[in-house]
Amino acid sequence: MIDAINQFFRQRLEVSDPASQAEDSLRLAAAALLFETAMSDYDLGVDERMAIEALVSEQFSLSASEAQQLMALAETQAREAVDLHGFTSLINRHWPEQARLRLVEQMWQVVYTDGRLDDHELHLMRKIQRLLHIPQRDFIAAKLRHKPN
Repeated sequence: MIDAINQFFRQRLEVSDPASQAEDSLRLAAAALLFETAMSDYDLGVDERMAIEALVSEQFSLSASEAQQLMALAETQAREAVDLHGFTSLINRHWPEQARLRLVEQMWQVVYTDGRLDDHELHLMRKIQRLLHIPQRDFIAAKLRHKPN
């Protein structure tokens, strides 16, 4: 996975700095988790794709082209991943709790893009909460902030 990430960013974004490559790996892991969330209800719609693109563009200050390239690789990584550990362990090693909580907030935004919470989405979100070591009170508060009225 790391080789594919490095190759992607070297070819498309001309990144050669090791620190930048590490940051790009984190971006990819976060975007892949957003795709995991969107795909968990077996209905990856246009609205969810647009939400993910807006979230990654804003969070990582990417151009539309860079965001689309990141999304293409993230979707592929999410579809090919056998578990979430590769993504979450990378994020846990490098992001403080506040950044991880921001990612969970974004994931709730993606979940509620279609206006409802599917059982599969809830199961995945609970799993992510545990893997990212997000306190229960913060997890529930994030959920309620993004729940449609």
